[in-house]
Amino acid sequence: MHAIVVTENGNPSVLRWVERDDPKPGPEQIAIHTTFTSVNYADTMMRQGGAKPPYIPGLDCVGTVVAVGANVRKFSVGQRVAAFADGGSYAEIALAKESLAFAVPEGAKDESVSSILVLVTALNLVQLAGRLTEGESILIHSAAGGVGSTAIQFARAFGAKKIFGTVSDPAKKAFAKDCGADEVFDSHDFVTATREATGGKGVDLILDSTAGGVFTSSLEVLAPFGRIVVYGQASGTPGTARTDQLVGTDRSVIGYSSGHYRGNRPEVIRHAGEQALAMAAEGKVQLKAGARYPLRDAAAAHELIESRRSCGKILLIP
Repeated sequence: MHAIVVTENGNPSVLRWVERDDPKPGPEQIAIHTTFTSVNYADTMMRQGGAKPPYIPGLDCVGTVVAVGANVRKFSVGQRVAAFADGGSYAEIALAKESLAFAVPEGAKDESVSSILVLVTALNLVQLAGRLTEGESILIHSAAGGVGSTAIQFARAFGAKKIFGTVSDPAKKAFAKDCGADEVFDSHDFVTATREATGGKGVDLILDSTAGGVFTSSLEVLAPFGRIVVYGQASGTPGTARTDQLVGTDRSVIGYSSGHYRGNRPEVIRHAGEQALAMAAEGKVQLKAGARYPLRDAAAAHELIESRRSCGKILLIP
């Protein structure tokens, strides 16, 4: 098989297209002939120094089972699955633990479920961590990104009354609206726009992957009893909050990490994955692909995601 290997930490040029022996699944693993793998911002951070080379990058994939380990009972050869990769997914054949693989329902196309990570993260941000209830309002930062554009759809499916988004580039506003956002604001000046749109009341739920000043400003438009869910720090700077901004208005700040749940409470990931795939099969939510690259061109995909010009999910096709 062929795979992308990070040979050393650095810029996208360290992503190399190499030939390797087909991986053999361990007792609890399955081997998947991948049809799509997704590019996540975390992949770029690992490439820059967050992981020790050499390694195959990539966190998830979708494809067909081609081999199963001795103790695997849930899956069989020929079955379509979406999975969190065990050892990297930028490959023609990827391994996954049986416990972190999901059967793709009939009616769901591979591309529409090409990133189980994004589906699980977006669903859990809205439902598990964010506790969105019908009739509430939500503000989603980075609304044109993979997670943001998917969270918009989950928020709509779960009964959000108003869905607001922010984007860093005005050209991305149409994409976020096509995903279901009611109004989309410039991320550099969203406070005034959000106040005007909500009549000064603020929003009930905010999803933030940026932190830094975006997090601090978000507190200015968080309604009483509101929640901010922080699931990333793309700005490179932590956000800060004072206790007097929370006490007295019953507002809260919640942290969320799909990776931490995978390692410590995998049953939460399984529940979310099964629910998200079922909703995708029903047409209630689907991943929006903003760009597709052949797997061997993974470096170009990394350059695009780091440029911050992309919309939706960036996919690699083996």
